[in-house]
Amino acid sequence: MEAKSTHKYIGTSPRKMRLVVDLIRGKSVDHAVEILHFSPKHSSKDAEKVLRSAISNLMNKDEGTKHEVADLFVKEAFVNGGPTLKRISPAPMGRAYRIRKRSNHITIVVATKK
Repeated sequence: MEAKSTHKYIGTSPRKMRLVVDLIRGKSVDHAVEILHFSPKHSSKDAEKVLRSAISNLMNKDEGTKHEVADLFVKEAFVNGGPTLKRISPAPMGRAYRIRKRSNHITIVVATKK
């Protein structure tokens, strides 16, 4: 059994978020939560929030069966780029430089070991 959780329009760039998500892909859930909780990266807070949501979704999906946290692992974890906000910064000699404020969408799938 598996459950999915997504968080859209996170205000960090996808490149920075992928550095964090690559650390937990394929790991057991309890180990992945520890990695994200003690990571110094700012993006790890959002990734931990999505991981905890995926765990909760799996627990609530089938209330008849009891799932142990030790039997869960991160099946999939990926980051897609979101919309980019375009801003203008003044530049010398009347020019303007474009600032691109990127966002991302994160998806984490948690499954039970068979």
